[in-house]
Amino acid sequence: MWPGQAMTLKVNQVLHHEKSKYQDVLVFESSDYGTVLVLDNVIQCTERDEFAYQEMITHLAMNSHPDPKSVLVIGGGDGGVLREVVKHETVQKAVLCDIDEAVIRVSKKYLPGMSIGYQHPAVTVHIGDGFKFLADYKNEFDVIITDSSDPEGPAESLFQKPYFELLYGALKEGGVITTQGCARLSPPHLSWDGTVLSWRFYVDMMAD
Repeated sequence: MWPGQAMTLKVNQVLHHEKSKYQDVLVFESSDYGTVLVLDNVIQCTERDEFAYQEMITHLAMNSHPDPKSVLVIGGGDGGVLREVVKHETVQKAVLCDIDEAVIRVSKKYLPGMSIGYQHPAVTVHIGDGFKFLADYKNEFDVIITDSSDPEGPAESLFQKPYFELLYGALKEGGVITTQGCARLSPPHLSWDGTVLSWRFYVDMMAD
């Protein structure tokens, strides 16, 4: 996917491998990074360093809102973002929408430290397309976090303008979004921190 770039981890043993309806799902035990989740041959997270991503993409948005009560996570089937969301005591409703039940099922079994958020009483899970899910909600959420895989395969639509228009419609006034981003999609004016796309990018997209 990324020409000229690669990340290599030593595999101790393969814990799980299946072809879901949407993608290749692999979980393996590495020699130095703990359990690793891989989707369509792209590493999604490792036990050793997943916290850096989950905390960044979650708490920037949550702490930017004065009183986040209603939160939506699009993607994030591994549960890491959900885990961070429910740490905020103001949250009364946390909805996770992921298109692939296999990711949720496998993460609950092999990544319990990440998927623990599913046990929180405020959490509701919807299996389905995040794009279609958003179309049914207007002025509903204080915070929306898109924790998707890269823009190929099932997540491709989550990187296009119509999706951001749906995000805008689903937010309450004063709502906040963060989204996983890819450097290859970044326009020259984009403020880039490696994890989330800035609000400037979102506003510019909506103005076009």
